[in-house]
Amino acid sequence: MTEPFDVLTMGRIGVDLYPLQTGVPLPQVETFGKFLGGSPTNVAVAAARLGRSSAVISRTGQDPFGTYIHQALGEFGVDDRFVTAVERYPTPVTFCEIFPPDDFPLYFYREPKAPDLEIHSAELDFGAVAAARIFWASGTGLCQEPSRAATLDALAARSAAADGAADRFTVFDLDWRPMFWSAGPDEARAHYERALAHSTVAVGNVDECEIATGTRDPRACAEALIAAGVDLAVVKQGPEGVLALHRDGTAAEVPPHPVDVVNGLGAGDAFGGALCHGLLAGWGLEHVMRYANAAGALVASRLACSPAMPTAAEVEDLLRH
Repeated sequence: MTEPFDVLTMGRIGVDLYPLQTGVPLPQVETFGKFLGGSPTNVAVAAARLGRSSAVISRTGQDPFGTYIHQALGEFGVDDRFVTAVERYPTPVTFCEIFPPDDFPLYFYREPKAPDLEIHSAELDFGAVAAARIFWASGTGLCQEPSRAATLDALAARSAAADGAADRFTVFDLDWRPMFWSAGPDEARAHYERALAHSTVAVGNVDECEIATGTRDPRACAEALIAAGVDLAVVKQGPEGVLALHRDGTAAEVPPHPVDVVNGLGAGDAFGGALCHGLLAGWGLEHVMRYANAAGALVASRLACSPAMPTAAEVEDLLRH
């Protein structure tokens, strides 16, 4: 690698099998679309669609779905050099049901274990992790070993390499999925605290912030996340918009961008990719939040996740209207 990646994400990867019919229970669905999936992976795709160089650290099964993932990453312009195969576990698949505007149940097939939880510290390219302008890790990566240790080691490497540059960020996506944790929120909170201590940005919805901080009040969540070590806390509130609070006291409260929701899944990942884009561009906090909200709204108005990630021109067009 001759130049550091703009955005390097780490964690969940898989195949989304989403119904091509809305308002239909899964047993009655007749046709599905196959898409690249996994939240950190979608963030990398979203950043690439906005013109940023991006890569993913993850693992797949050694199977046809694993082959498909590499093909899809290449088509989206996401570097796949850090995505390796695990022979003994299948590539995960995820199904959903689509009941607009706000009911999108997810069904994860990640047994006996997802390959992306088999990331080992010894396999990490710590040079690439340290050099990336943004490193993005997720809460899901903390739910099992060896991924937990690898995620925390990667975050610690970022802290050790910190040089005070204003355009380098370590983002911890709270990404709470209760079905992935055996011991529940208390176990997660302890590991989240360790991750936050090595991060400069925290992002999550109210439920996720409650797991990390113990409170649901958005302002209190943001203040608790800053107290845990980050410089910027971003609390997504769904129909109430987003609250962003910086350690220097700067704050932005931005309403959601109105759209007709088709599928809300993936909107948060589009928000994340746009957040990365805005941070790297050096925009003011309110503009970053408005831009990220618009990117999320565009994906919510579309059926798929990764193929729905918007271009910069699409986001800017929506912001003008």
